[in-house]
Amino acid sequence: MKYALLLYSATGAWAEASEQEQAAIMAEHEKFTALLVERGALVGGEALHGPEQGVTLRRSGGDALRTDGPFAETVEHLGGFYIVEAADLDAAIELARACPEEIVEVRPVVESSG
Repeated sequence: MKYALLLYSATGAWAEASEQEQAAIMAEHEKFTALLVERGALVGGEALHGPEQGVTLRRSGGDALRTDGPFAETVEHLGGFYIVEAADLDAAIELARACPEEIVEVRPVVESSG
């Protein structure tokens, strides 16, 4: 079964990190990615730009209201994700424990037939 490992971090944390700190974080993610590949669990994943670069569309009737930036103001934001293959939720949680991020949400992926 596929699971999404959703990575959250404090808003602005990446921008406030020094180049050396950013390089260390990326090295930890490279190690985590290598672990996922070694276990045959990596399906995909990407880092995301900050929420200030996003656009939110909220439907109301037939119209979609556009809001630049994040719709919700939160202390943490979604910074990236991995899609992994795991036997069950417990196995996905074990993979998530190895992830270097402080906050990792584990959610099963709804697999479509088409």
